[in-house]
Amino acid sequence: MHKKNTIKLAASMLTIIALVIAYMAPAAFAQDDMTMIPVDAFAKLERPQVPFMHDAHNEKAQLEDCVACHHGRTEDGKQDLENSSDGETCASCHAVERTDGGTPLMRAYHKQCIDCHEQQAKGPVACGECHAK
Repeated sequence: MHKKNTIKLAASMLTIIALVIAYMAPAAFAQDDMTMIPVDAFAKLERPQVPFMHDAHNEKAQLEDCVACHHGRTEDGKQDLENSSDGETCASCHAVERTDGGTPLMRAYHKQCIDCHEQQAKGPVACGECHAK
């Protein structure tokens, strides 16, 4: 009798664990794509951080080539539109403050997004459209 109770208890526990996993899995997978534009480099933000759903954005914009957003750089520091920097952060090339004439980090973010949205005549271009309060 004791063995049957142990088996029932174990089965009940496994069922509960399976239900918890099944309940939590959709939320866990849905959050994989939900990101925010990184702001760790900036001391104080003047506007709220920008939410950015990478995969949903690329699907809606019909982007298949990473280099469309993740441009590389040439030896002389110019944009390389042939080779992707996918996997690197923007801050790896763009410092918050620049004294070498290069594009500062915040300007790089804004220029990359706004210029594309203007060229495509799609997407937000005004501050409050991305930095929603």
